[in-house]
Amino acid sequence: MRFTAVLVFVFHIALSFAQVKPANVFNDHMVLQRDIPVPVWGTAKANEKIMLELNGQKLHTKADKAGRWSVAFAPMKTGGPYILKVSGKNTIAYNDIYIGEVWLCSGQSNMDMTVAREDRYWCGVYNEKEEVANANYPLIRVYDVDYNPKDEPQTDVAGKWEVVSPQTIGHLSATAYFFARDIFEKYKVPIGLITAAYGASTAEAWISRPALQNHPQLSFLLEDYKKKCATYDTSITAKRKYTEAYTTWKIAADKAVAEGKDKPREPKNPDPHKDQHNPAVLYNGMIAPLIPYAIRGAIWYQGESNGPTARLYETLMQTLIGTWRSDWKQGDFPFLYVQLANHQALINDPVKDDPMVLVREAQLKNLSILNTGMAVAIDNANPDDPNDIHPKNKQIIGHRLARIALAKVYREKDLVYSGPQYTKMSVEGNSIRLYFDYAATLKAKGDILTGFAIAGSDRKFVWATAKIEGNTIVVSSPEVKEPVSVRYGWSKNPPANVYNEADLPASPFGTDTD
Repeated sequence: MRFTAVLVFVFHIALSFAQVKPANVFNDHMVLQRDIPVPVWGTAKANEKIMLELNGQKLHTKADKAGRWSVAFAPMKTGGPYILKVSGKNTIAYNDIYIGEVWLCSGQSNMDMTVAREDRYWCGVYNEKEEVANANYPLIRVYDVDYNPKDEPQTDVAGKWEVVSPQTIGHLSATAYFFARDIFEKYKVPIGLITAAYGASTAEAWISRPALQNHPQLSFLLEDYKKKCATYDTSITAKRKYTEAYTTWKIAADKAVAEGKDKPREPKNPDPHKDQHNPAVLYNGMIAPLIPYAIRGAIWYQGESNGPTARLYETLMQTLIGTWRSDWKQGDFPFLYVQLANHQALINDPVKDDPMVLVREAQLKNLSILNTGMAVAIDNANPDDPNDIHPKNKQIIGHRLARIALAKVYREKDLVYSGPQYTKMSVEGNSIRLYFDYAATLKAKGDILTGFAIAGSDRKFVWATAKIEGNTIVVSSPEVKEPVSVRYGWSKNPPANVYNEADLPASPFGTDTD
């Protein structure tokens, strides 16, 4: 009997693999990208003939010897609902499919942060109840990729497409949703969001192994990871301690849920193979399987976890963006990101270096990459709890990202999409005049401009007086007779209140930081 059961099980597995099956990201309720070729791929029996039908198009292909197949539908205009039919020896039909705009949404916890609190204490946005109740957007759909760190690139992901509604929005990414909502309100076009994000993840976790290995400044990350794995793989003690800690936590967590309380914090798994800080692991498990799903572009909110490698952050993001674009083979698709928000107590020093300051500086410099855009968040700390690393006003973050997309991607004319960006300076006696882009009108939120520091050749920065003159700002201090440099918003949580006519904040900057 046991032998027969094993044979039946093996036969079932073989049969399942032999059936025609598109990749998991293709399913009911999905949104496919309009106006460009739409790849579809999957598995079947080796050499099996396959036909796909969608929106009047019929495509024929054949699986290769490994049972893999792929096709690409010709570009389609906005529309739906459609049915995708995939036929071989079996037939699969996916329903309620729309053609519209698709965005990949990635990063760490501030992208992963959901609209409602639900079972994660750090989640939930301002006006949570109202936002959930009003989330009636059946043409916005979300595919949320399951957390899946891997050492080798995977061919598929786990997740499902969900239609935005009061019943689903609570556990979906807030930043992604508010971004999509603004675009939908403008164009009424179907929008698909593929969210692949995880809390505390580093940028290098989302970059492919070959890209890291081939970069002279980044390959050491893989060497360090190899050493961590070797140490852990031979450690019985570390595995035993984690198993005991997890068992204790699970009992406490179940008890907390039953009593309607917050779960205690889960113990950290010491297995480096499952650690979201380590290089390539999230690319392998959560990005590689999505390629080459047709997308309009990507939005990104990450950086807090790269404090230890802050000085490499500019290079990391150059590599990440370049790698994704190369792997997708869709050219230099738009890559829009959020600069790190202010955090913790207000800093009273004119200048106070910090890893978060360095990451912000790197993010500003990354605007030199073609077809990128940056939403400034230096004013977005929770006013009631600035120690909260997860600001609740995700509405404004989604709005600022969407504004960039409307202007740069969808070509809305005369739409200011960026706060003032420093471009150059000139020394005028004992003052420095600062020039900006996106500054037809400069203004201060408050009675006076704040956040400016000035220094002479001794590099001792002191608070400066700043005043607006047209679309420039003049900075000076009686303590500095021969100024050479200015800093603005140069701390983890600086006093910074420069805005433009679109009510968008200026990015922190230094005049001589290149």
